[in-house]
Amino acid sequence: MSSLVDRLWYGSHRPLGFLAPLSWLYRSISEARRRAAWEARDASLPVPVVVVGNITSGGTGKSPLTAWLVSQLVTAGWRPVILSRGYGGKSDRYPVEVNAETNPCEAGDEPVMLARGTGCPVVVDPERRRGAGYALEKNLGDLLICDDGLQHYKLPRDVELSVFDGKRGIGNGALIPVGPLREPVSRLASVDFVIVNGTDYSDQPMESFDGIEHPEMYSMVLEPGTLVHVRTGKTRSVSDLEGQAVRAVAGIGNPSRFFDTLRALGAVVSETAFPDHHRFRPADLNPSGDGMIVMTAKDAVKCRDFAPDNAWSLTVEARLPDRFRDAFLARVRQCSEQLTS
Repeated sequence: MSSLVDRLWYGSHRPLGFLAPLSWLYRSISEARRRAAWEARDASLPVPVVVVGNITSGGTGKSPLTAWLVSQLVTAGWRPVILSRGYGGKSDRYPVEVNAETNPCEAGDEPVMLARGTGCPVVVDPERRRGAGYALEKNLGDLLICDDGLQHYKLPRDVELSVFDGKRGIGNGALIPVGPLREPVSRLASVDFVIVNGTDYSDQPMESFDGIEHPEMYSMVLEPGTLVHVRTGKTRSVSDLEGQAVRAVAGIGNPSRFFDTLRALGAVVSETAFPDHHRFRPADLNPSGDGMIVMTAKDAVKCRDFAPDNAWSLTVEARLPDRFRDAFLARVRQCSEQLTS
């Protein structure tokens, strides 16, 4: 599926150009919904609200960025609460307060992964404004950070970040279904920061990317962390992958990025890709041979109860420039001061 998407959306041409009328309809409906939600939203919430998202469809690295932002906020003295739609999960009640032991079938894979990885409160609710109200009512923290909520306009926001995959960019530059864009590139004029995942790391702001210019554009890289045994939590060094035959399993938006990471670590990779947010079954991880099965941390939270002994997950950590960290924290402080003045 990923290779098909790459051919249809992320090349220089538009093979689905005959669907342009649907793109125009998609844009009209999206803009109408955005205006209606924006007009109906509350003026603001009493705490700063940070929204991480993207204007393209598919995986760009939003969750690792969210985890990194949370760590920087905690270090700076904030008590962040993560808000999420909980895509892939279904509960008979909302909001759902997520912890490390929450069932991903109820809350979704990414919220459980973020709860385990950050140790911060995570609230799942398809109506993020309701989830925000719950977090404030329970006094879970003093700042809200919404993972993948750029187009959820019912939620007031003070700081917006849009994330891009450095290899895919804006693809063919067309809106869904002709191309990968959820919103026109002009939407970036209203976001505070643009983050490009996978480009050459630099402490200086980027001047442009894929024809996009923004005064606050920064690079991000995802660095391999450790290998974690899916069932026991035991860890081992990623250097153990050197020369090893690995069956790489990924149910994420851009699995090729994960496979390339394993190859860069020296693994001999056999690829098995599933759709994003795939609900894994034991048969999906049927061990074959003596090699390791390696999956993403997002997928591992759904497989802990039935993973075979040779199943490991690879953690990744975002790295961003100090200059961006300082600019982001300054923007959050400014918003907080405005809210309390």
